[in-house]
Amino acid sequence: MRYAVLITGPAGAGKSTFAGAFMTHLQTSRRTSHLVNLDPAASPTSFEYEPVIDIKDLVSLDDVMGELGYGPNGGLVYCFEYLLQNMDWLEEELGGFEDDYLIIDCPGQIELYTHHPFLPTLAQNLSRLGIRVCAVYLIESQFMEDRYKFFSGVLSAMSAMVNLEIPWINIMSKMDLVTSNPDDPSDDPRNGLRQRKNIARYLDPDPLLLAAEPGKEANVQNPRFHALNQAIVQLIEDHPLVSFLPLDLRSPDSLETVISHIDYTMQYGEDEEPKEPHDLDAGDFHEE
Repeated sequence: MRYAVLITGPAGAGKSTFAGAFMTHLQTSRRTSHLVNLDPAASPTSFEYEPVIDIKDLVSLDDVMGELGYGPNGGLVYCFEYLLQNMDWLEEELGGFEDDYLIIDCPGQIELYTHHPFLPTLAQNLSRLGIRVCAVYLIESQFMEDRYKFFSGVLSAMSAMVNLEIPWINIMSKMDLVTSNPDDPSDDPRNGLRQRKNIARYLDPDPLLLAAEPGKEANVQNPRFHALNQAIVQLIEDHPLVSFLPLDLRSPDSLETVISHIDYTMQYGEDEEPKEPHDLDAGDFHEE
């Protein structure tokens, strides 16, 4: 049985860094894993491990932009359309890997996940080849510094989950940027940090975070903005699909917890007993 994990999320979320740490963990655990690059704009220096399959061997964003005159977004769409028209190339490239774990690093344009059919079609093709597929969606912890930016991330994750229709895990990356000491004077929102005691409301998104801050009347002064917030709150309450696993790559336990959830989602090792994911250490990221 082959397994594939699509590493998705917006630019800057730490997808390639997570993919490298993922590979290192699997190799340390003596598990066979391979990196697949599906970003036609990726630089070779962005990978800790050399991809065994690279979309740039089929089509490159630089070539598309140079030869066809497309911009970056249009060129990326062209590259994925070209890949879907040449799935026999990918099928042949994948043919040599059996009983392997494929980590597929995807581009950072979130529109590819939220409403375009490219990645859903790709996932369907991988499943047709007998590969168990799941996706992880990363957003970085700095999103928590702006509640509106955070909920835009929640909505993009929700849209991507609905669009791809495959087993799914959301990850809050770069948790090393979140302080653990409530008495730490550096734990000031102006310094770009948040206390861990507030993190639970973000890992399991609390729609009430969209309420106006005490002493501010922005929602009263702008009733349309208030109505939009209320609609978003209602949507998230009615469809509580999104929750996040915290990821701090400085902590082996944090990485192992995330990977155990991925294993469980795909039931890695079908000839073994069903796996249960490692429990989160609530004391690490939740209010005690």
